[in-house]
Amino acid sequence: MAHYTKSDIPELKKDLSFKETLCGFPLEFKTTWGLFSPRNIDDGTIMLLKYMDIEPTDNCLDLGCGYGALGITMAKKAPQGQTLMVDKDFVAVDYANKNCQLNGVSNASARLSNGFSAVSEKHFNVICSNIPAKVGNELLYIFLQDAWDRLEPGGTFYVVTITGLRDFMKKAFKEIFGNYKKHKQGPAYTVASATKQ
Repeated sequence: MAHYTKSDIPELKKDLSFKETLCGFPLEFKTTWGLFSPRNIDDGTIMLLKYMDIEPTDNCLDLGCGYGALGITMAKKAPQGQTLMVDKDFVAVDYANKNCQLNGVSNASARLSNGFSAVSEKHFNVICSNIPAKVGNELLYIFLQDAWDRLEPGGTFYVVTITGLRDFMKKAFKEIFGNYKKHKQGPAYTVASATKQ
């Protein structure tokens, strides 16, 4: 475990910065301590991006966007659509918007929202979320129902969860969407989706 002294604090308060290529797009991210996976893109996000089917004209939503890795990549893949990123953490929203500017992405923006509470739009073709492990079953049901309500017919909700949640997600997706597709199950994470019929 690292040991820090008082003299280290100013350095720790500075933005963290790293570069990563996602779906063939070279990107740069500024982050800070306290945000999820601040020094690199986490494995769940990388896994989720491999399986999302995004058309150039799609309108996309990143639920729980953090500093914007998923949302900015979706915006790059759908340059003729609009991407909305939401997070309940105002620091995450601030960094997601900064990272849009940093990467020259004008068709994406982030806003503060507790789940879908500040999302009135109902025109999305793709919604995705890297769902936190400890979110709780009640909130997962709310997320699934709210995602269904905001998708266009034929739109898809993609999630990556810890593999331990896969059976619950399958059951919940089938109840709310009437379908479920498992794209990839790894030892740590599972990527799944459901489509609004």
